[in-house]
Amino acid sequence: MRIIFWGTPEYSVKSLEVLKKSGNDIIAVITQPDKKRSRGNKLIASPVKEYSTKESIPVYTPETIKGNDEFLNKLKELTCDIFIVIAYGKILPKQILEIPKHKSWNAHASLLPRWRGAAPIQWSILEGDEFTGVGIMKMEEGLDTGDVLVEKEIKIERDDNLESLTNKLSDLSSELILKAISKIEQNKYGDINHLLKKQKDLKREFKYARMINKSDYIINWEKTSTDICRKINALYPRAYTIFKKKNLKITKIKILTNAEIKEHKIISNKFKPGLIICVIENEGIVISTKTFPVVILEAKLEGKNVSSQNQLIQQLNPVIGEKLSA
Repeated sequence: MRIIFWGTPEYSVKSLEVLKKSGNDIIAVITQPDKKRSRGNKLIASPVKEYSTKESIPVYTPETIKGNDEFLNKLKELTCDIFIVIAYGKILPKQILEIPKHKSWNAHASLLPRWRGAAPIQWSILEGDEFTGVGIMKMEEGLDTGDVLVEKEIKIERDDNLESLTNKLSDLSSELILKAISKIEQNKYGDINHLLKKQKDLKREFKYARMINKSDYIINWEKTSTDICRKINALYPRAYTIFKKKNLKITKIKILTNAEIKEHKIISNKFKPGLIICVIENEGIVISTKTFPVVILEAKLEGKNVSSQNQLIQQLNPVIGEKLSA
């Protein structure tokens, strides 16, 4: 198939790579324009552009999509069979979605209709979902509302964070997009609609995965230990607290069990949430929460490298009763 691929972040690269190696003809890639991402304000290409340039695939980086007649005409001139869209970053209007002979298809990182929207991976962890997955969806004007051609679920493991789960779903997206293209090719002379499932028939609760904003990254120690762990995993490595007037990004944490609380003689219920209540040698710093205490196992203090265990303890020099704040 003659494919135009739309994508931007590292998440999308695996699918683009797999599609290229599969023998399909990637005639062009559309990605977001270069952005200033470093302290020197140097323009940095997206991971998808970097890969495409290396592989000599033509790349287009339109500043705007809607109302861009020149770009619209260019897409029509390329006469492709199908658009594959994976984390491109902008909503595509109907006049673009309808251009390819076999329409436009998106790999979405959730079990639709749960977690339509911009941040499905983060919200699946934040809300404590047991499973997530990927669905290959026929695109329409609505936000992630299209019919699903193929999907597969995976279990969210206890220690999964944003990085590990994103990598798993990126691999799954690349697997399913090939499967979807195969189905589309097998039905290219007929109607593929009989293979599609409407989201309402999937009998799942609709949830909207809004974009993560700056305030979401702040750890609220008044929450339960479970909620705090979910936030740190879901927003890895950017969830943070304030310690000694500096940002402390917490990257790894665990909830103490009753046995561990007893072993270390911690009387957590006499402390307000957000206080240092114990230091465990060779492990980390214990913080009180609304429920069970948690141990900071790994963190990054502002201006310092990531540290853990005794190195972290020495770096922070914690004192029992010191407060961590939002």
